[in-house]
Amino acid sequence: MIGGTLFIGRNLVSRLVKDGHEVTILHRKPGHDLGAKVRELVADRNDAAGFAKAIAGKGFDVVFDNVYDWERGTTAAQVDATARACGDKLHRYVFISSVAAYGGGLNHYEGDGLVADDHPDLYARNKAMSERVLFRLHQRYGFPAVTLRPPFVYGPGNPYYREQFFWDRLRDGKPWILPGDGRRLMQFAYVHDVVAACTAAMEEHGAVGHAFNVANARSTTQADLLAALAEAAGKPAAKTAQIIRMPRELIFRMGGHPMGPKLYFGLYYDLPPITMMIAKAQRILKFKPTDFAVGLKESHKWWKASGQRVGPDYSFEEQLWARARMGESGT
Repeated sequence: MIGGTLFIGRNLVSRLVKDGHEVTILHRKPGHDLGAKVRELVADRNDAAGFAKAIAGKGFDVVFDNVYDWERGTTAAQVDATARACGDKLHRYVFISSVAAYGGGLNHYEGDGLVADDHPDLYARNKAMSERVLFRLHQRYGFPAVTLRPPFVYGPGNPYYREQFFWDRLRDGKPWILPGDGRRLMQFAYVHDVVAACTAAMEEHGAVGHAFNVANARSTTQADLLAALAEAAGKPAAKTAQIIRMPRELIFRMGGHPMGPKLYFGLYYDLPPITMMIAKAQRILKFKPTDFAVGLKESHKWWKASGQRVGPDYSFEEQLWARARMGESGT
């Protein structure tokens, strides 16, 4: 497991250990809390020589490539070097890609084109190029690559300030900002469903050489997302915190940005829509997505039990709420 200490990787390690597999994680900082059964190697996967040295003389049946360096990016060349260093005796190499590789648009199938090598978004470009590298290795040498393309991953243990963003405000009696008309589409994948897809990709012979969309069967509007988050917290939408609609142009003009620091709709949650179809994963991987309401309830239970509180800074939103009170919300 390249990675393994955060969200998807952490849940996947737990599942693999529970299923009786011998698991080794490779990450940059020594030490972990995943249990005595989990071995570790210390290396930077972006350092090809360091990675090769760390795994030299060791044999693995399956590699899960679950790491992206958000500060420097993880390039296709680095993924290529990682894959080649793993040798020619692998049973499977499962790469976690992203719906972002499609670049945009609705109802994508796996055969749709991915973004070009000169696409302006670094993350989308790196994921798309990495997939192309892996499938070239498969075509030329039979390398057993499988790629998974999840959208927004949610669930217990989410380290990104997303679902929790809204529940913090609900708890504190603060309004929710709904950008635009609330109709922008989003698609989600429950973390345990992504883990199940990973293990199926490892086991299913017919998965080799294929990409799979793994997500909820249906997308949801941002307005419906807020209603679902309220329901998960046991507070019907009609009784939740006030929802204030505001034009994105106004939010952006005041300094708001999906990546922060001036958040208004959860970290990275307000992006142009990209949705996809999951029939292929359902057919080959026997993928069965968890009902969104059920997954959100489990996420909310974790959030309450964890006692996590990031110390929300409401100063930017207070500016937005003030504009709304002045009649500038656009509603």
